[in-house]
Amino acid sequence: MAGRTIIVKVPASTANLGPGFDSLGMALSLFAWIEMAEGNGQTVIKMHGSGMDSIPADKNNLIYKVAQLVFREAGVSVPELNITMYSDIPLTRGLGSSASAIVGALVAANALIGSPLTEDKLFQMASKLEGHPDNVGASLFGGIVISAFDGRRADHVRLEPHQALDVLVAVPRFQLSTEKARHALPKQIGMADAVFNVGRSSLLVAALASGQLHLIAAAMKDRLHQPYRAALIPGMAEILDGAAHHGALGAALSGAGPTVLALCETGSPRAGELEKYLIDTFAEAGVTADTMWLKPCVTGPVIAEVTDEQAKVPFMERIKGEVRA
Repeated sequence: MAGRTIIVKVPASTANLGPGFDSLGMALSLFAWIEMAEGNGQTVIKMHGSGMDSIPADKNNLIYKVAQLVFREAGVSVPELNITMYSDIPLTRGLGSSASAIVGALVAANALIGSPLTEDKLFQMASKLEGHPDNVGASLFGGIVISAFDGRRADHVRLEPHQALDVLVAVPRFQLSTEKARHALPKQIGMADAVFNVGRSSLLVAALASGQLHLIAAAMKDRLHQPYRAALIPGMAEILDGAAHHGALGAALSGAGPTVLALCETGSPRAGELEKYLIDTFAEAGVTADTMWLKPCVTGPVIAEVTDEQAKVPFMERIKGEVRA
């Protein structure tokens, strides 16, 4: 391990996809990079990217703390670390920024000490840290991940995304904490709503697995969380109701929000219409939003060891060719 430097590229994710609350996730082509090496007598943490200056740069840093969990689980001691991170993933916007940091830290720390922990062990650790496996499962395994977690163990099945699937995200320029979004949810729901969501989430998984994309609009309907979060995100309810009429296969709140996503067929002649609809609908509700066209990411973390020659080049210079403009 001495002298090794590991860099991990980990994808963003969207969770729920409408009805699959805390159980469905999909990796997206938006990334974070985490570089990790053993520290020389002290811990040095450098964070790059929008909003990252608010994140602790000492041993209270999430990446550092998660890495120490890996070392403890593996029975090794690496008390000092050099950590550098850049993230293209907007913070607290419902695109799995915390999940990508957790997964990236777990994978980087494990690789740094020779990968003694299995992928399943990392998944169990990530699920417990996040409290649910949807985002972390997608970032760890890539593709579309269906998972279940009882607080002790998480199980999952991975689906390969349809090749003709594009993802349009509209990211409002305000943050919404997951905790606040969860407080908006009721303690109990009625049997009719529970049955509705079981049916829709089952149909959505079947549609995604079989490639029957025409079923997605009906399958992404939800009565479990989106109606209750609508008051926190002006314009969201209108977008979810109307996106299918403007070229979307279906639309949903991404995770806890405030980002809204629309699924669309690659090459759709209505792509521009759909993007304008999302921007205009948010604007009419007084919300400024930025849009991005993404693809489902079919891979989980990409791990590489940094060579001595590569290490001479500044971190941001080394990854700049991959960072979105």
